[in-house]
Amino acid sequence: MTRDEVLTALRQTRVFGSLDPTALGELAAVCVARTYRREAFLWYQGDPGDHLAVLVDGLVKITVASERGDEMVLATLGAGEVLGELSVIDHGPRSASAVAVRPTTALVVNRAALITAMQHSPALLDALLRTLGGMVRRLTEQASDLVFLDLGGRIAKLLVQNAEWQSAEPARRLAVDLHLTQTELAQMVGASRPAVNRVLQGLVARGLISVNGRTIEILDAQALRRRAEL
Repeated sequence: MTRDEVLTALRQTRVFGSLDPTALGELAAVCVARTYRREAFLWYQGDPGDHLAVLVDGLVKITVASERGDEMVLATLGAGEVLGELSVIDHGPRSASAVAVRPTTALVVNRAALITAMQHSPALLDALLRTLGGMVRRLTEQASDLVFLDLGGRIAKLLVQNAEWQSAEPARRLAVDLHLTQTELAQMVGASRPAVNRVLQGLVARGLISVNGRTIEILDAQALRRRAEL
């Protein structure tokens, strides 16, 4: 990647977009571009947290695994997203794995460079704190959904929220491409693949959604939101 491409990628993030040109240029100078094939790990759960990654293109899923090998997908992140900031801030091991869902390019920023940038930029520190706060809120919401919503409600909520995030003009009919298999979707909502398939087919039968591969069209967003109790 050229220097201009690196600067553009950093500017498009909420974390680094607030840096002044000089600080942004210094950070860009120490970024390293890396590419990952589909299903390659950016890092594993338990690895040292010595860098963060800025996604330039592609898609990454964040997963946690139990000692038995059971896996849960916490989130999917795309271009313009920053990941790995928690371990960089507290210098602890990775709390989750990061896996490329499709071919992905990322900019790697090492911890030393990030700490230096934070010392010179209160705006960067504020942005990182906001990012960490958003992460805690999202995980708290996911935990409460597992307790208070049934499987149908969790799936309906996931579909509506992702469709609205992907749509510039939310309307009654929305389409969502989670870029996930039904197995991975099941891992996001804490269920088995057959159970998720039954819920999706039930929503299809009720005329709330249509399914075409990994793309799901929401035919009645209001009804789906009611099912999700949003």
